[in-house]
Amino acid sequence: MVTVDTFDEYLFNASRALCSPIAVFIQIQGCLIVLILALGWALAAYVRGREIRRMKSSMKRGNSFAFLTLDINELEHSKQVNLPRVTVVMPLKGFGEHNLHNWRSQITSLYGGPLEFLFVVESTADPAYHAVKCLLADFKDAVEAKVIVAGLSTTCSQKIHNQLVGVEQMHKDTKYVLFLDDDVRLHPGSIGALTTEMEKNPDIFIQTGYPLDLPSGTLGSYCIYGYHMPCSMGFATGGKTFFLWGGCMMMHANDFRTDRHCVVSGLRDGGYSDDMTLAAIAGAHKRLITSPPVAVFPHPLATDLTFPRYWNYLRKQTFVLESYTTKVNWIMNRALFTSHCYLSWGFVSPYIMAGIHVAAALRHYLKENSLEGTAMTCNGLLLVACLAVCTVIELLSMWNLTRIEVHLCNMLSPEAPQLSLASYNWCLVFIAMLVDNFLYPLSAMRSHLSQSINWSGIRYHLKDGKICKIDRHKHLVPKITDLAGKDLLGKQGSIPKVAIISTLSRTLAQWRQPKKYNI
Repeated sequence: MVTVDTFDEYLFNASRALCSPIAVFIQIQGCLIVLILALGWALAAYVRGREIRRMKSSMKRGNSFAFLTLDINELEHSKQVNLPRVTVVMPLKGFGEHNLHNWRSQITSLYGGPLEFLFVVESTADPAYHAVKCLLADFKDAVEAKVIVAGLSTTCSQKIHNQLVGVEQMHKDTKYVLFLDDDVRLHPGSIGALTTEMEKNPDIFIQTGYPLDLPSGTLGSYCIYGYHMPCSMGFATGGKTFFLWGGCMMMHANDFRTDRHCVVSGLRDGGYSDDMTLAAIAGAHKRLITSPPVAVFPHPLATDLTFPRYWNYLRKQTFVLESYTTKVNWIMNRALFTSHCYLSWGFVSPYIMAGIHVAAALRHYLKENSLEGTAMTCNGLLLVACLAVCTVIELLSMWNLTRIEVHLCNMLSPEAPQLSLASYNWCLVFIAMLVDNFLYPLSAMRSHLSQSINWSGIRYHLKDGKICKIDRHKHLVPKITDLAGKDLLGKQGSIPKVAIISTLSRTLAQWRQPKKYNI
């Protein structure tokens, strides 16, 4: 039986052990990881903030349309009529609480050139099929859009299959193709901004962006926010980046027509992750990936996002590192796997050690102990104080980047409901970061050992980095998706009523009406 004195002895011994050179190194390393994160977020905030300052400066010069372009001359009719045709391909799966709002933000783009939207579903049984058909029926000829039934994938993931079917049916005059996830909420000028950059620099292979997560209040939603935030600094470069997010990718349509760099065959023949596959192709052929500073998109998370659904999402994210196209790509993925796991537990370990130091200090001051014990406790508390200061700096940097991105999103969508930072719970943010970094290596290891994953009711099996087997069984299909909480089963009540669609469409029609601005 463990007595109080025995427990105290274990606690004090643990605290002493954590003052050894190796333990001190781990704790100092943790502080450095925290500070590096803070620095990365500070640099990302500078890039996003610089774009806000440019927009405000343009507005002061009389440009009321700065949310569309910083140069108001670009809105002249002579330039708008020469804009290239863009095809937006959206692979759909299920129907959730935010889909109508997201689709509305996409089809109400204020892009001045020819624009078509292709909503691609697996089958007519998908709840998204009926929802988007009703939405488009209310607009008739107001937008150039159609719903495509792609059928079942056999050689790649269903999402990639839907994307490739959409590309096959895009307009013959399309110059750029934009792949969007159905949970992306675009700004009115997003398509125009992406297209402008592609026109300025023809060497761009892919343009991308990144989501700004809007947690719903659950621990699971904050864990996803905590997972995405470290990645966000790689997209807030204002230009060249090595990262790619599959939720927003603009590419040259001719690259698909000619299968340049094997983009079509690389995706079709065993491709699991669209963004990881295309990023590997870009790296292999030294092609340019860019991320404009305005390419940040609000991403509301489901209000009922539970912790198990977060775990399922994390499993799918770590599983992408198991897919690869070449030997070099495999080496890169192994390096990412190892470094991410090391840094994740390197982030969490100092907080566990700090907890032991604090517990030992509390027990020490509640009873008489030796001067040696007092010295060891003080050394431990000094490390705890350093970690606390670094954590405060990190959270302030994280808060500042989120604040700036919220402000930027509000400026880019002036007529949309304004986002607010008030709903963020920063205590939950801190807890979520610890939880996420603790679980990441466990999820990554499980993905490595299993070599299979259930993605929206479809189980994919990998061999040599490619999909080799696809299983479809009813018992594999979850009721709802992980992030957006979209219904996948199409049960009664999942399809919105026509009256609701009509109401939303009237709102959309008002959105499309010309607004009066003081120029």
